[in-house]
Amino acid sequence: MARYTGADCKRCRREKMKLFLKGSKCESPKCPIEIRPYPPGEHGRGRTKDSEYLLQMREKQKCARIYGVLEKQFRGYYDEANRKQGKTGENLLRILESRLDNVIYRAGFAKSRDMARQLVRHGHIIVNGHKVDIPSYRVTDSDIIEVRQSSLELTPFIVARAEVGERPVPAWIEVIPNKMRILVHSLPARQVIDTPVQEQLIVELYSK
Repeated sequence: MARYTGADCKRCRREKMKLFLKGSKCESPKCPIEIRPYPPGEHGRGRTKDSEYLLQMREKQKCARIYGVLEKQFRGYYDEANRKQGKTGENLLRILESRLDNVIYRAGFAKSRDMARQLVRHGHIIVNGHKVDIPSYRVTDSDIIEVRQSSLELTPFIVARAEVGERPVPAWIEVIPNKMRILVHSLPARQVIDTPVQEQLIVELYSK
C-alpha cells in the first residue's frame, strides 16, 4: 500500500499553514512552522509568482495532505464526486469527511488523522458490530462506530477517553465517551465542514 513516508512538518511549511498532521506537536512552540514560516528548500524564502494554476495546484495538494490521501486515490474521489448530483466540490469534501479515519479523528479518539489511520489498521475499530481495518472505509447515515472491547484499556484509548470534548466535535456525529462509541447521524453539509479549503479551485484544476 502506497503511503507518504517523509516529514509531515515540511508539508505544513510548503502550504504556509498548519495542517495539524502531528497532533499535539502542532499546538506547541516546537512546531516548525512557528520557527520557519516559509516553504522548505533552498528557494523557500524567495518570491514566487502566484499563477492561477499554482493556486489551484496548491489548494488540491493542501486538501489531499490534510486528509492524508495520495494523488491516485484523490483523483478517484474527485471523479466520483463529479458523477454525483450537486456541486462537485462539496461532494468531494463530503466523501473525504466520511472516511473512517477522519471520523475517528473528528470524534477525538486520535490526535491526528495519521494516528487514526494506525488505530483502524491495527484492528481496534468496529463498525456496526464488524471489525473494519481499512482507513478509507466510508461511513454512512446511522452507522455505529466503537472501539473493540479488548482494546478499551490500551493507553491511546484511556488518554482519548479523558480528553474527548477538548476538541469540538462536528454536529453530524455524536460521541459517547464512556462507551467510546460514535453515532453517525448524517453526512455533513458544506457549511459544517471546517476544513480550510477552497474546493472550487480544485474543481477548476481537474476540469481543465
